[in-house]
Amino acid sequence: MEQRTVTGRAMRAMPLAGLLTGCGGVQSALDPAGFEAEQVARLFWAMLIASGVIWVLVLGLASYAARRRGQPWSQQGASRLIVWAGAVVPTLLLAVLLFYGLRLMPELRAPGGPLRVHVEGEQFWWRVRYHPPGGAPVESANALVLPVGQRVEFSLSTRDVIHSFWVPALGGKMDMIPGRTNRLVLEPTRTGEFRGACAELCGASHALMAFTVRVVEPAEFEAWLAREAAPAAAVEPAAQAGEAAFLANGCGACHSVRGTAARGDIGPDLTHLASRPTIGAGILENSAENRAAFIARVDQIKPSARMPAYGTLPETEIAAIAAWLGTLR
Repeated sequence: MEQRTVTGRAMRAMPLAGLLTGCGGVQSALDPAGFEAEQVARLFWAMLIASGVIWVLVLGLASYAARRRGQPWSQQGASRLIVWAGAVVPTLLLAVLLFYGLRLMPELRAPGGPLRVHVEGEQFWWRVRYHPPGGAPVESANALVLPVGQRVEFSLSTRDVIHSFWVPALGGKMDMIPGRTNRLVLEPTRTGEFRGACAELCGASHALMAFTVRVVEPAEFEAWLAREAAPAAAVEPAAQAGEAAFLANGCGACHSVRGTAARGDIGPDLTHLASRPTIGAGILENSAENRAAFIARVDQIKPSARMPAYGTLPETEIAAIAAWLGTLR
């Protein structure tokens, strides 16, 4: 009997535990790490409190009506109740929420700082191009690094289908629509690593289209951007066979690795792939084993991806390519 009681309590506590754990983490809008996300979270809590007030009033009124004994309400009393409880009070609450929400708009749509980032949604990955003030564009993919405390303006576009760019911990989402460029401004307020995702169904691997966002101090960001703009590091002698296999099998026709003969622009830029925490647009840890698996079985790991699977290559050749990619820091 005691065991059943403990089990029953645990089962009843599970929904509450799920709600509490959903309020934090690297992809939670209720654990904001950006100015825009903080405003959205405040609006959410204000709406929750207002809806809670209405819920309590309705339940209280229903309980009072169920327990009331005696003469029925007069027509005049019933009319006053309908007008005040059914129209005046809800209208006032909604008007306050509308006024509060409209007050947020100018701050959320304020211009960004000097740093601009263009993100293009592809099937199923993210093309990233930094436009620092007074400098040449810097190409990257599937990962973002941002300076804390600075407003960064994003221009968002796509060439295939509708995607939606969303980093819940930093701000609201914005659709990417073919034929137009949308604008979004984010201002991280604390350092850390966060997760972004596509929030619009875009195909078979929609759920496998994520990216990481690392927020660092401004000085660290400037140093990182300088490294990201540089060509790939010199090839280690042990990895030369991997570079040769990469080029011989046509990988350079789709991927670019600055400092090598690979000049493709169909797929993600791989110049500094080894410095990214994940591969495949946020779905696999960046390890030699996972890189080899992605090369050989991309059709199984990421359905409908445009990259062909190279499982017919000898395992030693796949391993050599994966090892060489691991040197691109």
